[in-house]
Amino acid sequence: MKAKKSFGQHFLNREEIAERIANSLTTNTELAPLVLEVGPGKGMLTKYLLAKTASLKVVEADVDMVNYLQKYYPQLQDNIISGDFLKVDLAAVFNGQAFGLIGNFPYNISSQIVFHMIKFRPYVPEMVGMFQKEMADRIIAKPGGKDYGVISVLTQAYYEGKTLFNVDKSCFSPPPKVQSAVIRLLRKENQDLGCDEALFRQVVKTSFNQRRKMLRNTLKPLFAESVEILEDVFYQQRPEQLALNDFIEITRKLQNLNNH
Repeated sequence: MKAKKSFGQHFLNREEIAERIANSLTTNTELAPLVLEVGPGKGMLTKYLLAKTASLKVVEADVDMVNYLQKYYPQLQDNIISGDFLKVDLAAVFNGQAFGLIGNFPYNISSQIVFHMIKFRPYVPEMVGMFQKEMADRIIAKPGGKDYGVISVLTQAYYEGKTLFNVDKSCFSPPPKVQSAVIRLLRKENQDLGCDEALFRQVVKTSFNQRRKMLRNTLKPLFAESVEILEDVFYQQRPEQLALNDFIEITRKLQNLNNH
């Protein structure tokens, strides 16, 4: 079974790392005895999850891998979802019950996996995932640096993130061109941002659209009717200088303007 570039496949070849990833999911015996694995491939991580999870389901887009899993992991039985994770209704996977999300994620869709999880966050209290290190750093980045961007703010609005450990490229077959890292995201208790969430996403994306420009320039289209607000010294900052609460505050101002 050779890795396919079209699926962004790089197979983990170190048992101890697979076991460590499986053991990193803290909620699979407490908050969420149910676990969904994304991109199981040949089941390197799957076998450790089967040993410690009450109910495991896997999502695999590669039909050849689905056949492989059916043959070598018969205990999965009807728990293999054949298809694209990004099209899976996560509310329906365990009939509306919460579950832990885990995987050695395909690097070509890893950011989309995070955004899909955020969309269904009521059902996902925890995620443990292997990412390209650069992407992992971006997801958990704090304000002030070049790694801090749209995915940092939108993820941290709802989840607390932490890097667990780095994984060398030599631990994969074939080895990727980049280093990897495993991170954990734990959902925050308070999910209410106190603002219109669709508008919040628009503010964040618009702010970082031209990240080298000051907010007074990038946000002009959103404040079309009240551009004088942007004369405030606050809007002389660039987006990477703003904390999560700053973006929420901008969204609230816009909401108030739109409501008057």
